[in-house]
Amino acid sequence: MNRTESGARDGGATPYRFGDVVVDPAAQTLSRAGVPQPVEPKAFAVLLALLHHPGELIGRDDLIDQVWGHRHVTPGVLTRAIAQLRHALGEDPQQPRYIQTRHALGYRFIGQLQDPPAPRPPDATAPPPYDTMPAAHEPAVPEPAGLPPPAAVVPAWSTVDPPVHGHRPGAWRWPSLAGLVLLGVLAAWGVLQWRATMHRPVAASVAVLPFANLSGNAHDDYFAEGLAEEMRDALAGVKGLKVVASVPSVPDSQAVDTQALGQRLGVASILGASVRREGSRVRITARLTDTSTGFVLWSHTYDRQLTGIFDTQSDIAREVVHALLGAIPDGGEQLARRLAPTHNAAAFDTYLAGLQLLNRATTEPEAADRAIARFGQALQQDSQFARAQAGICRAEIWRFQSSHNPSAFDNAKAACQRAAQMDPSMPETDQALGDLYRASGDGARALEHYRKSARSPALAAASHVGMAKVYAAQGRSDLALAQFQRALELSPDDAGVHAELGYQQYLDGKVPQAVSSYRRAVELQPDREDLWETLGALYIEAGDDTAAQAALERAIGIEPTVGAVTNLGLLKYQHGDYAAAVALQRQATTLGPDDFMVWGNLGEALRVDPASSKADMRKAFDEAAERAERYLVVEPRDARAVAALAFYRVMLGDRIRARELVVRAEALHAQPGEVALLNAETLALLGDLDGARQRLATARAAGIPETLIASNHTFRQLGLLSPPATARPGGRKPPAPHSRAGASAGE
Repeated sequence: MNRTESGARDGGATPYRFGDVVVDPAAQTLSRAGVPQPVEPKAFAVLLALLHHPGELIGRDDLIDQVWGHRHVTPGVLTRAIAQLRHALGEDPQQPRYIQTRHALGYRFIGQLQDPPAPRPPDATAPPPYDTMPAAHEPAVPEPAGLPPPAAVVPAWSTVDPPVHGHRPGAWRWPSLAGLVLLGVLAAWGVLQWRATMHRPVAASVAVLPFANLSGNAHDDYFAEGLAEEMRDALAGVKGLKVVASVPSVPDSQAVDTQALGQRLGVASILGASVRREGSRVRITARLTDTSTGFVLWSHTYDRQLTGIFDTQSDIAREVVHALLGAIPDGGEQLARRLAPTHNAAAFDTYLAGLQLLNRATTEPEAADRAIARFGQALQQDSQFARAQAGICRAEIWRFQSSHNPSAFDNAKAACQRAAQMDPSMPETDQALGDLYRASGDGARALEHYRKSARSPALAAASHVGMAKVYAAQGRSDLALAQFQRALELSPDDAGVHAELGYQQYLDGKVPQAVSSYRRAVELQPDREDLWETLGALYIEAGDDTAAQAALERAIGIEPTVGAVTNLGLLKYQHGDYAAAVALQRQATTLGPDDFMVWGNLGEALRVDPASSKADMRKAFDEAAERAERYLVVEPRDARAVAALAFYRVMLGDRIRARELVVRAEALHAQPGEVALLNAETLALLGDLDGARQRLATARAAGIPETLIASNHTFRQLGLLSPPATARPGGRKPPAPHSRAGASAGE
């Protein structure tokens, strides 16, 4: 029966009934089994359009024209409306009872409509309802057409505009109670609509939550984490789809408040999944949730052999794209390629394990080495697995930047070149090459590769951070700041981006701003040891020893790593506990034997410890100088490292070399405060007290705290403290450049 022909139109039509569903066009309500089902206005209008022509196929473009009035919207809005209707109607999209999808064509209503009950004749003797009676001596005024009856409650999602009542002098009256309810609801809706407009997320947008591991074995966490990361990167490459690059960790992704998280991230949908791996089989349950309503738009469970993991990932991605965009670009071939970087499932599994280790390199000292081993194993399983080769490149770069190990630079260069030969178009390779050329001082080539990798939405934020570092190294601070701002726009809740900005602020001598950036980083990711470690080092630079000790102890409580241990050793040294300082610095050299700075810290502690020998002190400075020399062959622009080497050389009696290095460090015009402080001590030991005083003035002007100067052993011995500072009990703080402030991810 065609309800349109029977007069069942909006604004007075009898309800549509099918199954246990009642759709009331006049009240704009939908109920199932007597329970009201919230439906957005556009989705409700789509349902009415289908009900007006039951059994008839209505094209997608026709539906968009009827409901949205134009075609300047993506097909995804219609797909989302259909998904919401299916949820409200309680039907499975795989086995529809009411709405049938004809892919690329349109939709049709296939349910069985019930004939409406015959309308009861009006009772001529009954008085009209009170609210429809005209006031005394007042002509009846008809209600504006299309409004629901006064007693009906307008749904919170209604788009009915509030009526505008003209004021007639002498004829004003109080509205009825039902009218007050209606006006109140409409007023509330106006406020909600305004707020929604202010915070409305992008329609075709999604955040991919970390996938939950339900295997009962924490060892399988890498598999679930890796699948989520691969899915996020693949979806980010779909044109027209916004994908949040960074999602804050949640304790239970299945119990997360999707509406609150969606508003925070500015996305219209959230993809979550649980992964259960048992032997050679894997069971993945995925669900796409609408953040405006909290309703599940789509869900499905895949129970397959592990060898079918690529097809499973591709199927999930296709469903997400189809739900949000309608059409899948290029038939989904690009998605499938991205989600199947190898045809070897075992190699992919090994690669995911390496990926997890690489992501944990900031908190686990040996993680980068173990990641390289995993990536190498994946390449043995598939010699053409380019993404695994790019992983080796990234891990070697991390080793070089975090431990100042020159051999890692050569390894990174060779690995990146092999990855580029395997797949020169892969964005991960371009990003790795950008990091490589930036580390080697080739800014032009670094920018070239970063610009290429920035085209990949999944890598855009990190690529802009890389460009910011290049510009900062070139002294183009305005361009660097613009790139950092762009990265924060792309990933405002990414702790790593805030940390990178903080590290650059530290290099620029802006310690208070650096502290602020790192405090924000630890707020976002309080479980990251490296962030607490660097914040502690920055507090040392700022002269706040109490906060520094708290941050460093927090870091060591998570994971005792070289940076946290060596900086806590500096604090023990400062307060006169030299035995503890020596013990901690020895532990630090065990944790990071390739880092020249920790050997220099050990030498400084041995220098003042009465229980230590000069031979031990000299050995420590020998180790520091040898490693610093090797590091500077690869990274000759590190002004702080040059100044530190000058100090090591003067402690070893090489006075000529030390003076040359002082000049070289100052010629680099970088990190002026720390370089000046280190050079002041070196010149003082060389007997150039006037030169030392000039450098101390430069250090103060650059913002170096007076506590760092006043606690320096050499300055106190030679009477270089000007203005005089009050001695702190037992406090003799080593030069700030010996600390590891700023050892963040990527440096």
